[in-house]
Amino acid sequence: MFTNDQRQTERTGKYGTPRLQYLQELVIEFQKATDEESKERIVANLANFAYDPYNYSFLRQLNVLELFLDCITEPNEKLVEFGIGGICNSCIDPANAAVIIQSGGIPLVIQCLSSPVRNTVTYALGALYYLCNASTRKEILSPKVVQIIREYSAAETVNSTFGNLAKAFLDKMLTVERLSCNVLKKRFLFLFLFRYLDYSKSILRITSYLCLFCV
Repeated sequence: MFTNDQRQTERTGKYGTPRLQYLQELVIEFQKATDEESKERIVANLANFAYDPYNYSFLRQLNVLELFLDCITEPNEKLVEFGIGGICNSCIDPANAAVIIQSGGIPLVIQCLSSPVRNTVTYALGALYYLCNASTRKEILSPKVVQIIREYSAAETVNSTFGNLAKAFLDKMLTVERLSCNVLKKRFLFLFLFRYLDYSKSILRITSYLCLFCV
């Protein structure tokens, strides 16, 4: 269930730790951690908070989204999994998606499609579904990426999660392409009619002038 100020107060009590402070403490703990196991635990915890809209502004304020992206670049597959999990959980929000895109997150998410870890691939497919928009379509819908997603879609019998997510992604993109195509067709038709009518008016004007000379 999503949190709000009232529920947060009820859960933590009058003297409980405010959510922003708690998340900040997690970030500081991650920055000070020296062993991989502690880092994994902290990032997994942050990723769990990333699904709740109540925390979105805190995540941006504390640069947690950038922390998730940094984890994707690590050789540790668990950190990659939890990092892309946090991206997937948070990118449904347009403001979060904008931060991820501006921070160079698209190539990192695409990179996760080739991971040997199933959860990592699942999170990457989910993230790309929400990150793909007019400004990122060209980068995300490259032939290589589309081919990978088509292969996951075809592998539905092997892994239904991959198949369903991949199909949802492809359906969304095909729908957008059809709508874009229809819009272009309507614009073309409008311009054609506009020019045709303008041409017709010119012919009528010329005909009128010729009639005047002929009188």
